[in-house]
Amino acid sequence: MQFTELEMRFSVLARLVCALLTLMAVVGFTANAKQLTITDASGEPLQHAVVELPQPVQTPDSVAIMDQVHKQFVPYVLTIQKGQQVNFPNSDDIRHHVYSFSPTKPFELKLYAGTPNAPLQFNNAGVVVLGCNIHDSMVGYIYVSNGNQVLISNARGVVQIPHNVDSVTVWHPEQQDEIASRKSVTLPSGVDSHTVMMNTEPPAPRNTFGERFGNNE
Repeated sequence: MQFTELEMRFSVLARLVCALLTLMAVVGFTANAKQLTITDASGEPLQHAVVELPQPVQTPDSVAIMDQVHKQFVPYVLTIQKGQQVNFPNSDDIRHHVYSFSPTKPFELKLYAGTPNAPLQFNNAGVVVLGCNIHDSMVGYIYVSNGNQVLISNARGVVQIPHNVDSVTVWHPEQQDEIASRKSVTLPSGVDSHTVMMNTEPPAPRNTFGERFGNNE
């Protein structure tokens, strides 16, 4: 079947219109958002900062995934809603023993390979620090929101905040403050960008998971 010249021109025009509408949508989103940049005390961008907005969202029906790849938790920081379930597949060819001391969700998944039979449900808001009883270098975090929208900063430390939001809370896994605390930030009105500084420190060397996280949450 061959297209007539008129049909070909119409097809090209339709694609151009679709591209224009997409561009307008992107520009419209940018125009209605302001940039929030999270940095450390030296001005370096902080990836993995969690920004919680005072905007309620519905708890997803989907099960979130905290994987284990190359002896690391993936993602390093997982954000979920209170009441959401999380599965902990082991994609390594070795076994892991995942657990948490955190009051938000203490649990233990004893030495296993593959995928546990059932996901775990996280009914309390807060921060859950994950470790592996076999591999001490494995540390991951689950940030459980109390039903509000959450964003996570990219490699440039940036998140896009709707213009109508005037206050947020910020959390980072390497913050100097207590691991479960959050920094309250009031956003200035009439500006398109704002920077938030977090005092951070690299995780201290440790021999066991419990030495760092067992008694200070």
